[in-house]
Amino acid sequence: MSLAVIDRNDVVLRGRLSAPPELRPLPSGDTLLLFKLVVRRENPRPRAPRSDILTCVSTVPTLLRYASAWRTDDVVEVEGSLQRRFWRTPTGTAVAYEVSCRRGRKLQRTGRRAAREPA
Repeated sequence: MSLAVIDRNDVVLRGRLSAPPELRPLPSGDTLLLFKLVVRRENPRPRAPRSDILTCVSTVPTLLRYASAWRTDDVVEVEGSLQRRFWRTPTGTAVAYEVSCRRGRKLQRTGRRAAREPA
C-alpha cells in the first residue's frame, strides 16, 4: 500500500480570531501570515478548558491579501495541514504545532453563509 493511501493531513477549522493577523517578513523575502484562532471544544469536560487557541500560518499570497482585512473577533474558516516546527533558542530547541493554511475565508456573523472571500 502506498503512503498516499495511508497518510492524510487535512485540517478544517472554524473559530474566532483572538487578535488581528500579523504579517512577518521572512529572511527568504516571503511574508508569513500568522494568526491565532479560538476554537470551542465540542463536549468539554467539567472544569476542563472550553476552547483551544490554535496558531495558524500561511505564505499563500491570496490568503495574505484577504486576511489583512480580518479583525479581532471575526469568525473565520481555514483549511490546511498540521505541521510541527523546530527552532533554536538560547535555552535549547523549541517546538510548536501550527496549522499551515492553504485557504481561508471570513464568515458572516449574522448567518451561516460565508462572505465572498475565498482564498
